[in-house]
Formats: sequence, C-alpha cells, structure tokens
Amino acid sequence: MDATLELMFPIPVYNVKRDSELDLSEKKDIEDIIEEGIRFDSGHSFSNNSYIFNTKLKKLKEFCEYHIKIYVEKIISPREELDFYITQSWLNITKPGEIHQIHAHSNSIISGAFYIKTDADQRLTFYDQNKKFKQTIKINPKKATIWNSEAWEFKVTNNQLLLFPAWIDHGVKVNEKQTKDVISLSFNTFVKGTIGDELEYSNLVL
Repeated sequence: MDATLELMFPIPVYNVKRDSELDLSEKKDIEDIIEEGIRFDSGHSFSNNSYIFNTKLKKLKEFCEYHIKIYVEKIISPREELDFYITQSWLNITKPGEIHQIHAHSNSIISGAFYIKTDADQRLTFYDQNKKFKQTIKINPKKATIWNSEAWEFKVTNNQLLLFPAWIDHGVKVNEKQTKDVISLSFNTFVKGTIGDELEYSNLVL
C-alpha cells in the first residue's frame, strides 16, 4: 500500500535573487542613508530613515514590487482587485557579534528582507507559531525536518529577497563566523481596496 505525506496550511517564504548587482547610484543611496543616521536598538542598528523607498533606490523598489505582485497572485490570490503597496522601508546593519531579536511585523500583511551585503554563512531564522502547542508532548527528534522543527533557517546572500507573512516570528542569531557588517533592507506592506464580505459583516474599504 502506498502512503504519502501531505502539507496542510503551509507557511510561504518567497525566495528570489536579483540578477543584477547594485549599481553606482544605488550604492550611493545606501551610503547617503547611513550618513543620515543610524540608531542602535535590540541587538543591532537601524537607519533613522524608515521610508527609504519614498525617495531612494527606485529600481530596487520596482524589483520588490514586482515580486510582491507575484506573491499576492500565487499565495493570497484575492478575489477582488487590490493594490498591495510598500509602507515603511529601512536599513538594518548587523555588526559581528550582534543579533536580530525574534520579532514579527505589526500593521503589515507581507514583509520582506533584501540582502545588500552579507558575510559567511549568514542566515534568517523563522520560528513555528505552533511551538507551544507542539511542546504539550515533547519528543526529541533524531533529525530535523520540516515536520518536526520548531525553527527553520534560510541561508542568505547578496541581492537575495525573501517575502513572508508579516505575522511570522523571525530573527537573526549571532553568527560566530561573521567578520564584517551585514546590511539588509526590510519593508512592510499594506493594501488598498475593499476586503471582507458584506454578507458576513466583514466588509472593509481601505
């Protein structure tokens, strides 16, 4: 008798790499953003400018918007015509020995991270939202799989974009091999249009 394992209610992480490197104007924008000011909080640094895509990195913004559109079509697949747009966008700078605390993104639907400069074995870790339920009965696995893991890591490199549901917990652990600063750009999204259903009393015009 044949047996199969089926996925149910999977959590999507959209993973794509930009073909082109940052050009000179984009590198200049990154330098200008850093010169505008950086603040340290919760283990690493953020740019003071939290609306980068409003005035800078136009081509990178277009790249992210293109893939947000694909994510929406393939994963959310809305019945209505909706406009998903980027709200805030900011730089993260992680020095050797620093971390990104585990967090999720409030007031966002899809969130993203684009990696500008990475170091050896750089990873972004996602955490299972159902961990507390799975620990009701704790059985230690002999091998980590997508079925039994409480966390899952994605190795990231320069010019790589990850899109994911804003509510999922994620973070960056201390990378003992790291020797230089890692720079990434994060952003949030929201939606314009009509969502919900009038007959279900959930209709909302945004």
